[in-house]
Amino acid sequence: MPRAGGVPAPRLFAHLRYEVVPLAGAGEQVRHLTPGTTVAITSSPSRGLEPTIELAEQLGRAGYDAVPHLAARSVRSDVQLKEIVDRLEAAGVRDVLVIAGDNPEPAGPYADGIELLTALGEQEHPFTGVGVPAYPEGHPLLDDETLWRSLARKQGQASYIVTQLCFNAAALARWLTALNERGIGLPVYIGVPGVVERRKLLRMAARLGVRDAQRFIRKHARLALPLLRRGDYRPDRLVRALARQLPPDADVRGLHLYTFNAVQATVEWVREGER
Repeated sequence: MPRAGGVPAPRLFAHLRYEVVPLAGAGEQVRHLTPGTTVAITSSPSRGLEPTIELAEQLGRAGYDAVPHLAARSVRSDVQLKEIVDRLEAAGVRDVLVIAGDNPEPAGPYADGIELLTALGEQEHPFTGVGVPAYPEGHPLLDDETLWRSLARKQGQASYIVTQLCFNAAALARWLTALNERGIGLPVYIGVPGVVERRKLLRMAARLGVRDAQRFIRKHARLALPLLRRGDYRPDRLVRALARQLPPDADVRGLHLYTFNAVQATVEWVREGER
């Protein structure tokens, strides 16, 4: 684990969040984590919220700090939202990440994360943590100023930020500086890949609109296929660069590890750094 630089690596590793996708076998992968670990659970526009809520209930009752993604554009009604909140509360879930979601059209009354945050506030939700996403390298459908305005509006209803998957430490450093300059005072969890098979990682990153992944594929098309056959991506170099480049005054609470369900490999990487 890197220990030198602008942000000491122990600070980056102080609070780790592991993100999983609610597919078959996800619960088995989470067992590689000790109860009490924070586990974020993604939401798919094609599969709806139910797999996310079911896995959150399972993990919450098993003693994990489950953090389901609540996708605004997947919620069908105020009634469904109340049912979701009640189910999560009963399972001991106390933290959620509110996102807009990728549905082309809203399934119900909420078109974006701000509207869902407002509805949760009106319901007097039980969550002590409410996260919102941010995009240090931009968003494929929204310009930067729109993203900044949205984040500024959300900060009164949210308690922390999770950044989109990013491979670029310099871009993260610039974004954190801008966050402070714009007076957005929410603490940040930095989203980085875990230990993931390279082809899977680049495929998922391109789907998420991550610019570095798209740039690599576009510029190195002839090299991409053989490189992708050489095992797993490891985030060592990225984390070392983060430790060197992040602004010392940035309110970074830890790493949000995008595992794409390769939880065991990512846990082993973390443990290697702790030895």
